[in-house]
Amino acid sequence: MKKIFFGLIFVLITTAIYAQKYAYVDTEYILNNIPAYKAAQDKLNKLSADWQKEIEAEYVILEGMQQDYQTEKVLLTKEMMRQREAEIKNKDRSIKNLQKGFFGPNGELFKKRLEFIKPIQDEVYDVIKDIAESGKYSIIFDTASGTTILFTDPKYDKSDKVLEKLGYKN
Repeated sequence: MKKIFFGLIFVLITTAIYAQKYAYVDTEYILNNIPAYKAAQDKLNKLSADWQKEIEAEYVILEGMQQDYQTEKVLLTKEMMRQREAEIKNKDRSIKNLQKGFFGPNGELFKKRLEFIKPIQDEVYDVIKDIAESGKYSIIFDTASGTTILFTDPKYDKSDKVLEKLGYKN
């Protein structure tokens, strides 16, 4: 009986010594409450829409080239047909390159996102890290990132604390 009692005491003490503190934040909520983030998102959306219009205009030109070619095809020599087909292929290729330049993995939209959004995200991350270190939290979950959390106690939500440290009030 004494062994069980001391074993239980040992387990409780070990658990208390190695107890970990957890908290969570909702980065989507935090970012949506930062005016600079909203402004950056609006800039990105406008740039994206402008670039999309430019690409669509180029596709209209390409479609016109294809229609003209189909209409005039019977009147063209074989050499002229090859030349027109090459022009159409080149136009299509240039549009795809333009599209990749704007929206590709290393395109302008990606670069602008890094320029506008990343500094804000880094600032939020630094504050979360500071809260984790000062509050001695082992883990801080992000409920916005798709982590499946079935229940959260609001007293462990540090989102408003992050906003407060960033200088924003809810």
